Amino acid sequence: MTSAIPTQGASGKTRDRDSLVRFASRNGIYLFLVALFAVCGAISPAFLRLDNLGNLLSQFAPLAIVVIGQSFVILVRGLDLSVASVMATAAVAATSFSGRDQDAVPVLALGLVIGAATGLLNGFLVTKRQVSPFLATLATMIVLQGVRFAWTHGAPSGSVPPIFRTLGAGSVDGIPYNIFALLAVAAVAIVLLHKATFGRQVYITGGNPLTARLVGIPSDRVTIICYVISGVLAAFAGLILSGFVGVVDNWVGKGFELNSIVAAVIGGVALSGGRGTLPGALAGAAILVTVFNAVLLFGLPVQFQIIIQGLVIIVATAFYARQSA
Repeated sequence: MTSAIPTQGASGKTRDRDSLVRFASRNGIYLFLVALFAVCGAISPAFLRLDNLGNLLSQFAPLAIVVIGQSFVILVRGLDLSVASVMATAAVAATSFSGRDQDAVPVLALGLVIGAATGLLNGFLVTKRQVSPFLATLATMIVLQGVRFAWTHGAPSGSVPPIFRTLGAGSVDGIPYNIFALLAVAAVAIVLLHKATFGRQVYITGGNPLTARLVGIPSDRVTIICYVISGVLAAFAGLILSGFVGVVDNWVGKGFELNSIVAAVIGGVALSGGRGTLPGALAGAAILVTVFNAVLLFGLPVQFQIIIQGLVIIVATAFYARQSA
């Protein structure tokens, strides 16, 4: 009887340790984000000032919106390199109007049509023509760049309606308006992916396309819809970002194509498809923006952002390659 007591105690400790390991494994990305905030705040108290946190949120929202769309594409074993070009094209198209708030609805509609058409083309090339996602989206990226330069002759003129400037750079009680736009987009996307039938079809299509076809899932249609979602959200983010920076040029959103992929992968969205969550991807975007903000706040050269981005890609790729081995 006496020997059973320590055995039970050891068994209980093992269960507790296993539970802790499972908790850390499931929530590691969020724990890392909290730790990163704590470290950055300890190194520089200015990091936790309300004005810097507001600036951080303003930078986070456009990237996070693009990351949501990129995650849908990655989950079906794709990539979307055209998101930055869609952002810039939507922003440039917005300057073709008078720049008054009365044009806000046509501007938004035109931007979303550009995003949807690009996503539709990407999805068609990937599913119906069997073009690799890398080449298909790279091609549309280049085509959109050419269209922008032909339309603007290399120098966009005009501005987006003031409501987009307010949405991109305005705030209430220190909370940026664009965060509310992000929350609305995230809520709809999370319900669609994690609660709706379409979400299950996305995971099955990305996890095993052959199985998806065998069980009657229209995998081509699911994939095309994911690319359309990515294009629409990229266009919306482009309008918000142009309002944030206050200037529209042919390179609005430059770098978002890689940053959105990196953020999604950091957040646990597997490049092999079929695994990952949107909250995790959003946490990955928050980590990326936090690192970039800290690099500048600490007085390090902006080139460190590029170096850190490369290191993050290497570490994230190596980690998930090991996880899938």
